[in-house]
Amino acid sequence: MNARVSINAQQRGSSPSKETSLRPTPIRKPLQLVATQGQVQIHTSTFRGSFSVVLSEAIRSAGLGSQVLIAQFLRGGVNQGPNGAINLCGRLEWLRPAIETCLQEKILEEDLPLKRKYEEKAIKEIWEFCKSRLIEKKIDKIILDEIGIAISLGFIEENDLIFMINNRPSSTDIILTGPSIPPKVIEMADQITELRCN
Repeated sequence: MNARVSINAQQRGSSPSKETSLRPTPIRKPLQLVATQGQVQIHTSTFRGSFSVVLSEAIRSAGLGSQVLIAQFLRGGVNQGPNGAINLCGRLEWLRPAIETCLQEKILEEDLPLKRKYEEKAIKEIWEFCKSRLIEKKIDKIILDEIGIAISLGFIEENDLIFMINNRPSSTDIILTGPSIPPKVIEMADQITELRCN
């Protein structure tokens, strides 16, 4: 208490300086918001199984308010199609092709041409749905699961994927998963994560 009283007494008794210590404040430009820049991320492996990591990221992003679309091209069995998408967290849309089973990485000899055409039509419907969502500019993040295998099986054109990546809204993240990602697409990636089996 005595220390405070003596400091106050010293401040009152001291004479103000004749020189002012005020300096003009430099003029600064106002802060501007920077538009977010979307990334191209690839999660790949020699085996199928990179989806679980990406799914948790998608759920987290949707929970934080981003619009997220997950498209699983070779995972059937639930007969969804573009009109039967599942919505999670209010902002995550998840769809699979309207086919009865999951597709193999290689086309089996017993696959019938009619069945193949049906599968191809269902997968192309999902692909067209994804492209239309990007054109609408309402998606913050899009996950294309096993897109590389869909390309290697001939369901989707590699150049079509490259065109979509190059012409997406600049703030949209694209995540590609699975094995068989084409080398030209890998060159476009901002981040590549490779899962390895020990």
